[in-house]
Amino acid sequence: MSSPRATGILLHPSSLPSRGGIGDFGPAAYEFVNFLATARQSLWQILPLGPVGYGNSPYSSTSAFAGSPLLVSLERLADKGWIDRQRVSSLSDGVSAVDYDRVAAQKFPLLVEAANNFLQRASGAERARYDQFCRDNAWWLEGFVLFDTLRLHHNAESWNHWPRELARREPAALDKARTEFAREIDAARVIQFFFFEQWRALRQYCAARGIRIIGDAAIFVNYDSADVWTHPDLFRLDHNLEPEVVAGVPPDAFSETGQRWGNPLYRWDVMKSRGYEWWIQRVRWATQTCDIVRLDHFRGFEQYWEIPASEKTAVHGRWVDGPKDDLFHALRNALGGLPFIAEDLGFITPEVHALRERLRIPGMRVMQFGFGDRGAHMYLPHRFEPDTVVYTGTHDNDTMVGWWKCCATDEERRYVRAYVGSAEDGIHWGFIRAAQTSVARWCVIPLQDVLGLGSDARMNTPSRTEGNWGWRYQPGALTAEIADRLATLADVTDRLPETSPAAQHYSSEQFAA
Repeated sequence: MSSPRATGILLHPSSLPSRGGIGDFGPAAYEFVNFLATARQSLWQILPLGPVGYGNSPYSSTSAFAGSPLLVSLERLADKGWIDRQRVSSLSDGVSAVDYDRVAAQKFPLLVEAANNFLQRASGAERARYDQFCRDNAWWLEGFVLFDTLRLHHNAESWNHWPRELARREPAALDKARTEFAREIDAARVIQFFFFEQWRALRQYCAARGIRIIGDAAIFVNYDSADVWTHPDLFRLDHNLEPEVVAGVPPDAFSETGQRWGNPLYRWDVMKSRGYEWWIQRVRWATQTCDIVRLDHFRGFEQYWEIPASEKTAVHGRWVDGPKDDLFHALRNALGGLPFIAEDLGFITPEVHALRERLRIPGMRVMQFGFGDRGAHMYLPHRFEPDTVVYTGTHDNDTMVGWWKCCATDEERRYVRAYVGSAEDGIHWGFIRAAQTSVARWCVIPLQDVLGLGSDARMNTPSRTEGNWGWRYQPGALTAEIADRLATLADVTDRLPETSPAAQHYSSEQFAA
């Protein structure tokens, strides 16, 4: 059985034009889903949904399992009666770029107020649902809410700067903290309940309209995270609980010193001896939250770049073998399938391609990369295989219009015109048509490219530490004309949503069949 052709849009929920300074799971999210359905789209790629960390990036999260409180809709909480609607309506409804410090200062007190109201007034049925959520998710929830509360009380300092007894998780110190901060911990627990209740409702709304969710899992986690704090034995830490080695990528044509990401590396031998339990939990949770999971930095499962933590750059690192097939066999045995997309961009060795092909996981192709030298032509449709997900660009790229106007060389522009034609309706539509008409079974377009926006709408510039993850689209931008245009293109390229219940289920085996 082969997977059907499909198309969709890439948009992080923070980019929705919601009230309160940041996109959330409220009315604007449902309006966006209605637009997707009208446009006959069947995929929504959302990127990670965890609490943001360094640089406000969802890829730099304080938890691999928790949800970001900033995405919780206060309007939906008001609908439930957990907060007075007047408290919500006082928030700004302007749609400017996300100011994370301001949003957090405004939103967190209201979320805590709503959580306390829930704890005081929840009905028997509501309380039973909350208690069930806490029981089902205690394996990650209890560590996270304690970590999050302690981090707040230590002015967001990394856990290794906390008092020694807390950093080392001495039982007496943890018990004392649970007692001292019980009220704050209870509120943090309820906020996570709010998040997943709202996300589940939104996901069900998508499923009823034939829309599948593509989530995201970064291979590595942050050092300053509940994951490392609660499971230090799974990471390459020294006797002081500091990283011995960290992740990154080696020098290349774009960076003379490479990229030193700083994430602690796993003790894969320890994980293997425990049957990869942590990874099985992580992927099971991801597949309960989304329909398909994009694995960021897939090549790190074959080999990863190991950098001594004492090094300031990535120059003096080395390639080290990752878990390869072994991890994925454990995942398949535990979960019954591998609902993945492999992020296999950049310098990828034949061994990485072979791993992906053995596992029958589709890879990615980004058309913006395809017009440099001849070696880049693998990103162009004439070189695609069907088991591929094609993008015009990703969250890390400039928009197509921005790239065309500001970054593309004269030679690249000449090649683009030869490949997609004059594109009198805009270079972005030329790229969208080329992607949609390709043999790639799935096609995902960033909303910025659908709207034809310039570089000011770029979501993330990887080398920049500030000013990312702030873009939001304006109310009224999703017009009936754009929806009709996308729907017609989905129809003529055989990418219309399937209507049968079976279309809501996906496995990478089906994709590659």
